[in-house]
Amino acid sequence: MGLTASVTDGVLNAQATVSSSKATEKGGNTMGKDDFLQLLVAQMKFQDPLEPTSNTEYIAQYATFSEVEQMQNMSNNMDLSRASSLVGQTVEITTTSESGQESTVMGKVEFVKYEAGKALLSIDGSLYSLEDVTHVCDRDYLDASDIAKALLSELEKLPTIENLSENDRSRMEGIAQVYTSMNDYQLGFLSAENRSVIEKYIAKMSEIVKNAAANADTDNNSAEETGAEEVTEVAATEGAAQV
Repeated sequence: MGLTASVTDGVLNAQATVSSSKATEKGGNTMGKDDFLQLLVAQMKFQDPLEPTSNTEYIAQYATFSEVEQMQNMSNNMDLSRASSLVGQTVEITTTSESGQESTVMGKVEFVKYEAGKALLSIDGSLYSLEDVTHVCDRDYLDASDIAKALLSELEKLPTIENLSENDRSRMEGIAQVYTSMNDYQLGFLSAENRSVIEKYIAKMSEIVKNAAANADTDNNSAEETGAEEVTEVAATEGAAQV
């Protein structure tokens, strides 16, 4: 963070300029101890020599500076404590590139590194800021996420709905069994579009199975009728021979 200062009629005008857009989003116009100290030094440098600031005012400002420093140290200690508690847990990290594109990473926190006043989390060998943590994943979250991913993976192995056949029955039965057993929380990990597609596949396979069963019954009835006709013909032939 940089500082610009000017003096008008012996009064210091200070303006903080935030160099990082991310810092602006997270911290707003909040100033740290270094910025406060620079303002104090600038005020002393540019004070009106005819009406200098009293020692009492300097002491009050220095006391304020000490409070700011203590609060910042407390905040850093809390961040470090929070980051340390995440070691061994699975977290979701969302980062934003310079072009504004967001990317998400999920993994287990291996260790915490404290650098330049910030807590950094190590995930799969890469360091991420604690500020980028968007979710701390519990067991239910991980299970639901894994089920949704496995279900969509199986769905991708199927042909289009129009080309679905009885040969895909085994895979479809597995998909239908998992999908119908998912609770509301787990279903939330599937988009409305994915759920709609899965249900269409299930309905199509149900139709295929019913048609196959109907065709099988027709074939069986035909076979039975053919068999009955053959038995009748044989009996008639045997009866004529006996006569």
